[in-house]
Amino acid sequence: MSHTTESQIALNIAVMTVSDTRDEITDTSGHYLIKALTEAGHHLADKDIVKDDVYQMRAVASQWIADDTIHAILVTGGTGFTERDSTPEAFSPLFDKSVDGFGELFRHISYGEIGNSTIQSRALAGLANNTVIFCMPGSTGACKTAWTGIIKDQLDSMHKPCNFAPHITIGKKCESREQ
Repeated sequence: MSHTTESQIALNIAVMTVSDTRDEITDTSGHYLIKALTEAGHHLADKDIVKDDVYQMRAVASQWIADDTIHAILVTGGTGFTERDSTPEAFSPLFDKSVDGFGELFRHISYGEIGNSTIQSRALAGLANNTVIFCMPGSTGACKTAWTGIIKDQLDSMHKPCNFAPHITIGKKCESREQ
């Protein structure tokens, strides 16, 4: 029987909930993402609830992007069309490269769940300083859709044929774990 020498890389992931109304008790989307990422063997690097304000979001995100121990940022909330929804406007300028396929695939998967209402999601993703950032709607259901349908595999260093681990571990500290 042959044994593989490859092992899963445990990433450090920060979670940002964008909301003017949520707090630690009512932040079900943030709690879901933390549970999901830790169950997948990753580490919670930091968590914050940030007002839906472009500059507050950028300030927190910029600190995480500059941190050489944070590999990924999961952002929940602020991706709709209300006056206060400004997550895409906050994050897009921070991206070195956009991951256009994330929003496209999220809306495709979501279409099967909520029909054409998915058109009102402005989910997006990108890379900044070798940190992958996934911005998804604020509902717990949308976070489950994004995590189980896309993000979990893309943060799994063993996922084939490709994943984000080679792009986000460059020059950053990580740990391996056996699967």
